[in-house]
Amino acid sequence: MNKPHNILERDRTNRFVFALELGFYAGFIWGAVRWLFYSFHFSSVVPGFLLEPFFKHSFLKSAAGQVAGWLSFIALSIIASLIYVYLLRKAKGPWPGIVYGVVWWVVLFIVLEPILHLALPIKRLTWDTNISEICLFLLWGLFIGYTIAQEFTDERHREPQKVGN
Repeated sequence: MNKPHNILERDRTNRFVFALELGFYAGFIWGAVRWLFYSFHFSSVVPGFLLEPFFKHSFLKSAAGQVAGWLSFIALSIIASLIYVYLLRKAKGPWPGIVYGVVWWVVLFIVLEPILHLALPIKRLTWDTNISEICLFLLWGLFIGYTIAQEFTDERHREPQKVGN
């Protein structure tokens, strides 16, 4: 049985597993919020917009399509978390995560939309939809980025305990 040589080796977080777990929860939570936004008509973008190139729009509006959309958002969140962990894990504070979420919104709704037709062009979407989607991705990015920042830049829980305190 191999014992860790020091406390830092024992407490080191596995980046890959952490990113998978965080991505799942980010997608689960914020995918549910996306679904609520769509259900309450804050957004006209179907929850399964990421699957638009692969399925008929009528399917994506059905209950099964909305569940598939939620699962696709979980998959996107896992990918986004893996990218953030491996490229930006040392970024501190909330701002990198906020910017990260906005970058994902730009990539999906401005860059990829004309190519993949994921949703209507942003000029044809309502103000409510655009604001809701930007805010959702901003908060989603903040959730991912700040959680990772806390895990990989907060060293307080890794410091050895002093005797007598």
